[in-house]
Amino acid sequence: MTASMRVRRLVAGAAATGLLAGGAALGMSGTASAAPAPAPTVATATGDHHDRCEWKQGHWEKTWVKGHWEKKPVHHKTWVKGHHDKHGTWHKGHWKHHHSYEWVHVPGHWEKTWVKGHWDCKHH
Repeated sequence: MTASMRVRRLVAGAAATGLLAGGAALGMSGTASAAPAPAPTVATATGDHHDRCEWKQGHWEKTWVKGHWEKKPVHHKTWVKGHHDKHGTWHKGHWKHHHSYEWVHVPGHWEKTWVKGHWDCKHH
C-alpha cells in the first residue's frame, strides 16, 4: 500500500515538473504561437484504476461517540477524628485517602478528532 502511494507521488511530481518545464520553455520563446503546446500528461500509475487522486489536508472533524461504559478512577477522602490512645496522648485527626475504580456510563456525545492528511481517490 505504501509502495503504491510512493509511486503515485513520484508520478505526480514528475508530471508537475514536466508541466513546469514546458511552461518555462513556452515563456522563454518569443511568442506563444511559436512554441508547440505541451501535451497533457496523465498522473496515474499503470495498474491503478483511479480516475483522479486528490490530496486532503489534515483537519479536525466532529464525530459522534455513542454512549458506553468507562472504568474511571475515583478518589474518596474520609476524616478520621482525633483520639486519646491508652497512654493518654492526643492524636489529632487526619484525612484517610481511598483510591478505587468505578464503572460510569458516559452518554453519547460529539467529539473532535484529528484526521491525518491523505490521498482521496475516486473509483469507477
